[in-house]
Amino acid sequence: MLQALEPHVPFALVLAGFAVFAWRRLMTYLHIFQQEEYDGGRFLTWMLRTQTFDRRASLALLALFALSLIYPVPAIVLAGFMALALLVAAWRERDPRKEGKKKLAMTQRATRIFRLAFGLLILVGLLAAALAVPPVAIVAWVQGAPLALVAAVMILQPQEDRIQQGFWNEAHEKLQRLAPVVVGVTGSYGKTSTKHILGHILESTGSAIITPGSVNTPMGIARIVRERLEPYHRHFVVEMGAYGPGSIARLCRLAPPDIAVVTAVGPAHYERFKSLDAVARTKFELPEAAIARGGKAIVNDEVLAFADAKAFSDAHRASMVLVGEGEGSDARITAAVQEKDGIRVALTFEGQDHTLFAPLYGLHHGRNMALAFVTALAMGVDAETALVAMKSTPQIAHRLEVKRQGDGVTIVDDGYNSNPAGFASALDILPLLVGQGGRRILVTPGMVELGEAHEAVHRKVGARAAGKVDILLAVAPARIEAFIEAYKAGNPDGEVVECAAFRDAQAWMGSNLRTGDVVLIENDLPDLYERKLSL
Repeated sequence: MLQALEPHVPFALVLAGFAVFAWRRLMTYLHIFQQEEYDGGRFLTWMLRTQTFDRRASLALLALFALSLIYPVPAIVLAGFMALALLVAAWRERDPRKEGKKKLAMTQRATRIFRLAFGLLILVGLLAAALAVPPVAIVAWVQGAPLALVAAVMILQPQEDRIQQGFWNEAHEKLQRLAPVVVGVTGSYGKTSTKHILGHILESTGSAIITPGSVNTPMGIARIVRERLEPYHRHFVVEMGAYGPGSIARLCRLAPPDIAVVTAVGPAHYERFKSLDAVARTKFELPEAAIARGGKAIVNDEVLAFADAKAFSDAHRASMVLVGEGEGSDARITAAVQEKDGIRVALTFEGQDHTLFAPLYGLHHGRNMALAFVTALAMGVDAETALVAMKSTPQIAHRLEVKRQGDGVTIVDDGYNSNPAGFASALDILPLLVGQGGRRILVTPGMVELGEAHEAVHRKVGARAAGKVDILLAVAPARIEAFIEAYKAGNPDGEVVECAAFRDAQAWMGSNLRTGDVVLIENDLPDLYERKLSL
């Protein structure tokens, strides 16, 4: 009996080492998979684009096998060395739950995916052991680890759909029962900031709840409703993100809006939509839902440059409030000035002139302030209350957040604001904030998800940076060559420091910053964009 089992022992030994390795390696891949929102297609595309395949463990295993052909050894000895190689590789693997900018969150869903993927790898391995597969075949399992995660998501999808539908139903029922006034805010950019400003104004009434941070997906919104919405909340301000046509319409079915706010249409997430017209159509799913319920749409007048948006506005003009600098705007911005302590906006609305002030930075916030102010008035807040509340608006974390340090250096944290308009506004405030004898320093890896517009947009913003920046710390420079070229062309005397990752830029700043310097951190990329895994 023991003799009959002998052919299976070598692979089983290797499989034991692989089990430890797979546990660690699946965590690494799950970290990226989670940032791709468990979208198998996007995850595998990322792998192919970045050529993220195992090299070290696979080469070690193949080398051991090749040596065994030259210097024959018992199969059990070869298997032992292979198992040892896998254990060493596992020991070297970093733990993404503890490392990385956006650490791996082992949520209930992530845990289900991880356990099933691990089980699939081990199950197939046990089958291979039973069939006496040669130990070197474990290389296929090493390379197949990410595929196990994708397979696990596909297998679990029906269960996940049931779980999510349960959360969706619970949140929707609660909204229907408590019936707060729902304000939906969407836009290619500016939606989080506008929501933040509006939320601060509404807090003065003590009856509002807003979705925190950048929470803007069905499950994120459902969770806030289920856990935080109370009967005394009269207003619910919800950010609605668009990840493709129909995505906002689905959110509107979850949280039917009474008021819709559209902040902008631009190239953010361009690669998902393929055209700005498609972006505009998707954003206007929100006004369509609100007006269908007898509500209002408060819209940045610039979006009417798109034919579908203009046609919708013409058809529903009585239910629209246009905000902007255009002659036909209902709420017209006549002036916007960035001062050292904040932004001042002159606004004419319903025959009255208002002066808005908020301690924020970046002139693009001027329009966000106007949108928030007009929306607050539409919700019954009186103008004076809104104006007073706006004056104490706290800075928005990681969105042109100005931090003056004790060593005389000013840090402008714009790490979460990766769009061309916001980038341009951020560059424009550097001369205002630089100190005596200081330098204007830009730290950036550029912008993401611009699709075919990537190079053109970066070239344009790079040219603008040339007139505003003395030192450019280019993070992951290979992905923003057009930006660097435009910067150098416009500022031949400017210094360019190429940094493989953000930590390298941090190291440079730790050694080189001096009193009076102002540092703009423009977009801090998540790991899947900046970090190239070396496996």
